[in-house]
Amino acid sequence: MGYIRSRLTYAAPAWYALCSPSQRNRIQSQQNITLRMIVGAGRYVLKDVIARDLCIETIEEFIQCITRWVYDIADQDPYEFLRNIAPIHDRSPSGRPLPRELIKMHPPKKQNVDICESWTS
Repeated sequence: MGYIRSRLTYAAPAWYALCSPSQRNRIQSQQNITLRMIVGAGRYVLKDVIARDLCIETIEEFIQCITRWVYDIADQDPYEFLRNIAPIHDRSPSGRPLPRELIKMHPPKKQNVDICESWTS
């Protein structure tokens, strides 16, 4: 799963905030299809049940975790030019969402925080 997820989420902290809801749904669908193929589940098994049993969070929750991790590292870096590399603004001049807005979205559910922490350790 790590190989497939790395392909789906490559540089996601930079581009995921710019995706439309339909594009986000397509990315999540790819993960759901892959999980279904890995476990060999039929169409009658709910995708939420498969993800829960495998302890796999949604793509959006995973991207929020890695985005939070990337910005935490950048903000704590000893090099001045890396600190606050993407400051939080109310809105970009163009009105499009900013990458750092991913961490301002709803936080991951409590059960997935442990997964996020184990991934970033």
